[in-house]
Amino acid sequence: MPGLWLEQALAGERAAPPLAGRAEADVCIVGGGYTGLWTALAVKQLDPAAEVALVEARYCGYGASGRNQGQLLDWWAKLPAFEAVLGSAEALRLGRIAEATVAEIGEFCAANGIDADYAVPGWLWGATSEAQLGSWDATLAALAAHGIEALRTVGREEAVALSGSPRMLGGAVHSGAAVVQPAKLVRGLRRVALEQDVRIYERTPMTGLDRTGRPLVRTPGGEVSAGRVVLALNCWLAGYREVAGSMFVVGSDIAATPPIPERLAAAGLDRSIPLTDARMLLKYLRPTPDGRLVNGLAGTALAPPRGGGSLLAGVPSARRLARLEESLAFLHPELAGVPLTHSWTGPVDRSSTGLPFFGALAGGPAVLYAAGYSGNGVGPARIAGRVLAAQALGRDDEWARIGTLLPPPRGLPPEPLRYVGGRAVRAAIARRERLQDAGRRPDPLTARVAALAPAGVVPMRDGAVPPPPPAGGEAL
Repeated sequence: MPGLWLEQALAGERAAPPLAGRAEADVCIVGGGYTGLWTALAVKQLDPAAEVALVEARYCGYGASGRNQGQLLDWWAKLPAFEAVLGSAEALRLGRIAEATVAEIGEFCAANGIDADYAVPGWLWGATSEAQLGSWDATLAALAAHGIEALRTVGREEAVALSGSPRMLGGAVHSGAAVVQPAKLVRGLRRVALEQDVRIYERTPMTGLDRTGRPLVRTPGGEVSAGRVVLALNCWLAGYREVAGSMFVVGSDIAATPPIPERLAAAGLDRSIPLTDARMLLKYLRPTPDGRLVNGLAGTALAPPRGGGSLLAGVPSARRLARLEESLAFLHPELAGVPLTHSWTGPVDRSSTGLPFFGALAGGPAVLYAAGYSGNGVGPARIAGRVLAAQALGRDDEWARIGTLLPPPRGLPPEPLRYVGGRAVRAAIARRERLQDAGRRPDPLTARVAALAPAGVVPMRDGAVPPPPPAGGEAL
């Protein structure tokens, strides 16, 4: 079973039948995660009569949508990156859309009876070493310049109180950030889509895609002919040459303790909020309603050439599990030795800018895609669904235009240079952060190589949006 979230969400559920024979649809969606399901629901909202078919290789939520931390963030922490790409006016417009989306997802769950443990506890973007202090300064300055008070700085005492971790030296708090049980959310979206007559075929991998003329999605048991195809494949999009130069795939390891509500209460952790520290290979942690702690490490593995997400959708190795145990003890020394009863790995689609992007495969607008969430996909996937639905229906509205504002970024080197260089950069980042944890400065070469990494969930310390990395030198 791939992790705690899916174990909880799949209890008592049955898979939808696989595709058998030929089917026709106005829109065929490939991929049953957040992006695919939000797209299906948005198409039906725009055109209730539209025929929508969705094919999923395993079951809805199998990939990143059922394996992530469940942190529901907006885009304010990435405002400087959006401004660098889009300019202030568009960056602020998208920031407000993303902010509203956090609340809309909670409203959608309430309106449709989806028990996804939606809550708004806030989020701490903290520092666990002196080198991380001030990582949020450029973001807060950009927000303040526009009169936006989404985040505020906190000192050491408040950061420790909010997180329950004595390691916190300070940070920035976003009180509007929410959390969900991610697999319950995706399975709830699946139920609502079925209720709205979206035809979902699980255990139906796409084995071929004919892009000549009317698109045709081929599967082991049949095929779907559609006016438009939406590839909601997340990390598995890396196998397409049109996308390969815009993203790379890394793994994120997560583990959960058993329910320990008494120990959490004794340590003050029952009142703690989700946290992310300010390193590139970040540590993240959140409590759950049933008294567990869910602890994660980003960038633990790099997908090999053409590996996509397949090799990063299992469980961490014994060595990586030991790192999760060390990370929990680092953040909360009083919990050292608490067993981790569940562990799993999820794939993360990283773009060179740290921002999502939209495009169409060569041959015209018939095959659409979105990717590049870079570790922040729970909320933005709803936005992507609206964009893709508008594009699939041929609309010229504000949602379709968002897709034109965020085209695929270029500049990543070809394989195998990307993989070789990525491993070198990841090793340099890991060394730099180990030295910083020990209060030491990294040597100039380590610092220089580590600086090639693009931003991920949170910006780099100087807030800069790095240029495309040179051949052999992209991050993670």
